[in-house]
Amino acid sequence: MNRRHRSPGSGSPPTVSASLDTAAAELGKSTYLAAAKRLLPLLAVCYFLSYLDRTNVSVAALTMNEALGISATAFGLGVRVVLHRLFPRRGAEQHDHAQSGGAALDRPDHDQLGIVAAGQALVGGESSFYLARILLGVMEAGFFPGVILYLTLWFPAAQRARVVGWFMAAVPLSTALGAPVGGLLLRLDGIWGLAGWQWLFIVEGVPTVLVGFAVLRWLTDQPKDASWLTPQQRNSLAATLAAETGETNNRYSTTSRQALISPRVLALSMVYFAIVFGLYGLGFWIPTIIKKSLSIADNFVVTLLVAAPYVVGTLAIIFWGRLVDRRGRPAKLTAVPMFVGGIALAVTAFGTSTPWLGYAGLSVCAIGVMASFPGFWTLPSAFMSGAAAAVGIAVINAIGNLAGFAGPYWVGWMTDLFGDAKWGLISIGVVMISGAMAVLCLGNAPPLTRA
Repeated sequence: MNRRHRSPGSGSPPTVSASLDTAAAELGKSTYLAAAKRLLPLLAVCYFLSYLDRTNVSVAALTMNEALGISATAFGLGVRVVLHRLFPRRGAEQHDHAQSGGAALDRPDHDQLGIVAAGQALVGGESSFYLARILLGVMEAGFFPGVILYLTLWFPAAQRARVVGWFMAAVPLSTALGAPVGGLLLRLDGIWGLAGWQWLFIVEGVPTVLVGFAVLRWLTDQPKDASWLTPQQRNSLAATLAAETGETNNRYSTTSRQALISPRVLALSMVYFAIVFGLYGLGFWIPTIIKKSLSIADNFVVTLLVAAPYVVGTLAIIFWGRLVDRRGRPAKLTAVPMFVGGIALAVTAFGTSTPWLGYAGLSVCAIGVMASFPGFWTLPSAFMSGAAAAVGIAVINAIGNLAGFAGPYWVGWMTDLFGDAKWGLISIGVVMISGAMAVLCLGNAPPLTRA
C-alpha cells in the first residue's frame, strides 16, 4: 500500500493558517481605513483652526505691533502667556471615565475658543494683548493632549506614528494656508473702520465657532460605540488594543503616580520642550524676521515666503510618520530631523550678509520641527498605557509647552537686546540639537525600545 507522508511544514494546515493571517490582515486594514476616514479629518480640522487661532498673531504683528506700540519683548511674552488648565490628575480622570463608558476626548469648547480668538480684534495695547492671549490659552489648553490620548484608544501601535502624522499635518498646513490668507486680510485695512489685523482675527475666528458644533455629533468615544464599524471590525480592534495594553502593563506596570514622577516621562518632557521651543520660537517670529532680513515691503509676499517651508513641512510630517511605522525606530527618527533642523538654523543664522541663506536655514529648521512630531508621540505609549499614559502625556505636554512661552519671549528679548534676531535663532538651534542628543540616549535604553 502506497502511503503518502506529510512533513510538518506541508499540506493544508499551513494553507489554512496563511488564509487566516491574510484575512486578519485585511480586516485590520479595513478597520484602520474606516477609523482614519471617520476620525482624522475632523480632528485635523479642529487642530488646524486651533493652531491658526494661536499663531495668526504672527501675521497680525506685521502691522498690529507698530499700530499699538507693542515692543518685541512684549509681543514675545504676550503670544505665549497662557494658563494651562490640563493637569495630570485630569488626564487620569479622563481615561478612567473612558474605561467606564464615558467620553475619552477632552473636547475643547471650540465655539468659545473661536469667540475668544475673534475677540483679539479688540486689543488696544500691551495689557489687553496679554489678557486676550491668556483667555485663548485657557480655551485650548486641553485639546492637544486629549487628542493624543484619544488616538491611543483607536489605533494600534503599528499605525500610531502615521496617524499622529496625519493629525499633526494640520500644524504646517495651518501656516502654509493661513499665512497667505492672513496677508490678504491685512489688505482690508480701513473697511468699516477696522484695521487689517482686526479683520484677520475676526474672519479666522468664525470657522472655529462653527466647527465646535460638529465635534460632539461626529466623534465617537470608543471603538465599542462605533456603529459605523462592522461587528468584526469592532471586535478585532478591541482585541488588538487590549492585547497591546496587556503587554505594555506586563513589561512596565507603570501606575499613574509613577508616571507623574517617572524619569522617562521627565526626560521625554525635556525632549518635547526642545521641539516646542523650535516650533513656537521660530513660528511666531518668522514673518517679522523674513520681512526685516529680506527687506520686503509687501506683507503678502512675506506671507508667501512664510508659507513655502510649511508646505514642504506638511508633506514631511506625513512621510515621516509612515517611515516611523515601517522602520520601528521612533527615537532615532525623532532625533534626525531635530538635529538637521537645529544645525541648519544655528549655522545659517550667521549668514546675515546673505539673507536668502538665512531664509534657507529657517525653512530647513521649520521642516525638521514638523518631521520630529510623529516619532516622538509614539514614545510615551511604548512604556505606558491606560491612566498612566494619560498622566504621562499630560505631564509631557505641560512641561514641554513651557517652551511655548519661553521660545517666543526669548527670541523677542534677544532681538531687543542685540537689535538682531540672530542670537535668538542660534539659541533655538542649540536647544533642538540638545533635544536630539537626549532622545537618542533615551532610545538606546531598553524601556524605550519596541518589543
